[in-house]
Amino acid sequence: MIREIVRDEMFLSQPSVAAGKEDQQIIEDLEDTLGANASGCVGMAANMIGYKKRIIIVSMGFANVIMINPIIRKKTGEYETEEGCLSLSGVRKTKRYREIEVEYLDKSFKKQKQKFSGYVAQIIQHECDHLEGIII
Repeated sequence: MIREIVRDEMFLSQPSVAAGKEDQQIIEDLEDTLGANASGCVGMAANMIGYKKRIIIVSMGFANVIMINPIIRKKTGEYETEEGCLSLSGVRKTKRYREIEVEYLDKSFKKQKQKFSGYVAQIIQHECDHLEGIII
């Protein structure tokens, strides 16, 4: 189901809790909502659609990838950039890393460990900030 985008900074600033198999509907809602906003959005966290659960979706260009309970284990190549967000107005400066390594559960709840770089790494970092209640 396509959900409305949350813009309440008080809600967005609260950390999310671990997700489990009972949260399958949230995954489907994230996929539907990202699809509906694809022209102006490349990633989304569950709290952006009203759920304080540790689930993100990231557009890799060729496919959308769900990450459940993601943890960034390594990061290198710090840089400063500006980002926008569907939940916020305008752009804001933030610190990111060019390369990251992430552990997460995939859509089938299988453990994954992957390295990402460039723009995809930046998107993942942005969405993981959402899970921690960090608003850029």
